[in-house]
Amino acid sequence: MSDLTRCRILTLEAYDGGSHAQFLDGLINHSRHDFIRISLPARKWKWRMRGSAIWFANEIKRGNYADIDLIFTSDMTSVADLRALCKLNVPIICYFHENQLTYPVPDEAERDYQYGFTNITSCLAADEVWFNSDYHRESFTQAAGELLRKMPDFVPEGVVERIKGASRVMPLGLNDNLFDLPKNRTAGAPVILWNHRWEYDKNPDEFFEVLFDLDRAGVDFRLIAAGEQFRTHPPIFDAAEKMLADKIVHFGYAPGAANYYNLLAQSDIVVSTAVHEFFGLAVMEAVAAECRPVLPNRLSYPELIPANLHHKILYDNHEQLRQRLADLCERGVAELPGELSQKVRQLRWSRLIDLYDERFSRTVRAK
Repeated sequence: MSDLTRCRILTLEAYDGGSHAQFLDGLINHSRHDFIRISLPARKWKWRMRGSAIWFANEIKRGNYADIDLIFTSDMTSVADLRALCKLNVPIICYFHENQLTYPVPDEAERDYQYGFTNITSCLAADEVWFNSDYHRESFTQAAGELLRKMPDFVPEGVVERIKGASRVMPLGLNDNLFDLPKNRTAGAPVILWNHRWEYDKNPDEFFEVLFDLDRAGVDFRLIAAGEQFRTHPPIFDAAEKMLADKIVHFGYAPGAANYYNLLAQSDIVVSTAVHEFFGLAVMEAVAAECRPVLPNRLSYPELIPANLHHKILYDNHEQLRQRLADLCERGVAELPGELSQKVRQLRWSRLIDLYDERFSRTVRAK
């Protein structure tokens, strides 16, 4: 079998929405391999993690999947349960968009480690484990080791080493259309973009407190606040909508890719204040649309930004963030450095797909 072989891949996604769905859409649309997609709606994640393997196994038994070459699933399904129940002698790759050992919870004492153990056994049952960033892989394996050391006795040996040995980093792909957006920027104050989920782990309080400081100091800017919203959101958004009313270009979720891309095309600066990020897809989408990033010096961001640009793009504290934004607003936003443009272009699906396709073929051959 050569790297150019067309594999028949059964894709099982227990949480087929948001970034999970976007990832699969891009992968399937660009791949040379043939995919069969079985999925469940993106809701009730705890039930999906514990029950989706049973449902998928039943679907596999009912379907005609004897000739598949590989199963590709995500961290939302227990691979150990799936392998035991479906009894197909094919390799399984598990893609980790997130994990339940380092995903932040409001109170660490309330973390249910059963879901973390599900992630661990999924890693051990899979032939390969793909993480979306090196930060994600390293933080997960460290947390897995810490959890195992809490066991009172009979601690299994070599688990972390086995996971590392089966793992690799496979970054998320970007839609090629992002790189060809017609720019819709207007003269005047620069537009600062927030395009993250409206949840506490993205740390919106710090973002808006900085904007409040800039506004009080007379710094001129405009604001686009987009990103996914849920039934409830941090109260700082309601306060910001009132306090920054005269700065707002758009405030709220933008349904559909066309609306979202239009907001990216209007923006000059993209900011993250996240305390949790496994990859940074929203930021890289904005950078692909030629927004200047201002990012914290933590999480996955240092690996997304060329090392020689860290001192210009990454900040270490609240004051550095405020000063960086003030300088950009007052002195103007320059074009993206060439090294950054080149790095983000490497994440286009049209460039990235060969990495995925060759790895799928290699995994099938190895079995």
